[in-house]
Amino acid sequence: MSALAAEPDDPWPDLGADQGATPAAAPAHRPQTLLLSLLGSVVLDQELPPVPSAVLLDVLADLGVTEAAARATLKRMTQRGLLDRGQVGRSAQYTLTPLAERVLRRADERVSSPAPFAHPPGEWTLLSYSVPESRRDLRHKVRSRLTWAGFGGLRDGLWIAPGTVDVGAVLAPGELTEAADLADAFAARPLPGTDVDRLVRRAWDVAALRRAHLRFVADWSAPPRVTGSLAQRTLLGADWLLLLRTDPGLPAGQLGADDPAAASTALYTRVAAALQPAAAAALRRATSR
Repeated sequence: MSALAAEPDDPWPDLGADQGATPAAAPAHRPQTLLLSLLGSVVLDQELPPVPSAVLLDVLADLGVTEAAARATLKRMTQRGLLDRGQVGRSAQYTLTPLAERVLRRADERVSSPAPFAHPPGEWTLLSYSVPESRRDLRHKVRSRLTWAGFGGLRDGLWIAPGTVDVGAVLAPGELTEAADLADAFAARPLPGTDVDRLVRRAWDVAALRRAHLRFVADWSAPPRVTGSLAQRTLLGADWLLLLRTDPGLPAGQLGADDPAAASTALYTRVAAALQPAAAAALRRATSR
């Protein structure tokens, strides 16, 4: 597999603040994160015609992304093998590649889960890996993939995740096959006397996880921050993916007596169901012009 066709480290590897976005969509997401959210929620498996670039640019503009940043992102995603670009007259059009479909479907396993933050109580996965100092690029990719899979760092080279994680599936795709040969994983249960709370707080900033849930609930319980069903559905998906990447699904009670994870999940499910029909219809109209 070529470097351009290699699967991204995680489905949304560049979550976070973006220099190409304005405060119109806070917290800001990178244009690629927004595009992948849009593609995953209303394009994947919908049997649509190619999506004109103008439609994608308009949605990103509604989310505060500059045209220059949006066009650069479309070009970069095409180079990475996530989009196929076609031309009709002076208009560019885009379709998902098989690689993008695999990435989006893999992400959807968590996005659409009815309980994405729940794991069997008392089950943990420990992972130890050692990447040569000369392979800092590989180390970054491994850390990104492990974070998406729910791992937190206990100490250098030792990671922990709630539940039983299929580490082979996490590290095997694409260019991380090499890393899989450098990792050892074990299903684990705490021995009597283990201070699980202390262990959890060493691997994760629990207060920050709680704040992330409360922010999501506050944002999506309030009037929409952006206009248009496509922009709203895109932003909802990006916010939800950021929360999924932030909270690995800690044991019940770790986020406080009124653990907000269930409220976040219920709210996302309700709002997504409400926005989906209008967003899908809007995109279908836009692509049939």
